[in-house]
Amino acid sequence: MNSISEDDNRALQRAVQLSQERMQANLGGPFGAVIMRDGVVLAEGWNEVTSSNDPTAHAEVTAIRRACLAVNDFSLQGATLYTSCEPCPMCLASAYWARISRIVYANTRDEAASIGFDDAFIYDEMPKAPHERQISMEHQPRADAKAAFAAWAAKTDKIAY
Repeated sequence: MNSISEDDNRALQRAVQLSQERMQANLGGPFGAVIMRDGVVLAEGWNEVTSSNDPTAHAEVTAIRRACLAVNDFSLQGATLYTSCEPCPMCLASAYWARISRIVYANTRDEAASIGFDDAFIYDEMPKAPHERQISMEHQPRADAKAAFAAWAAKTDKIAY
């Protein structure tokens, strides 16, 4: 285990505190997150799945959404995500899309699985070909869909992300 700085320790402690407080308040599962950049807290998040009826409202995703709003940018390059638990596949993908530079977490995915939050199935599904996944997926090519992609490729004033 790498040693972490005092700031890292404080931010991770806050993520764990959020996980406990918000879980006790029945806002969702026991997960919390903090995003910092250059020593400044950009946002905090906690699991809001059951309180918002949003299955994507995981702590990391809510923190990323709030941080992006706070900095008015879709990129959080240079930021660190502190989370009470190793991110699930969705949260990890969200961190990549947000260009998070570093993730520091407390509990592991195996520890999460031991209390009923098992993401192994999703990890196993991801590398499968679409036709082999449990969710039925059908490829239906369309000219108008290809035209939308061609229009994006040709767009001169697009904001690339």
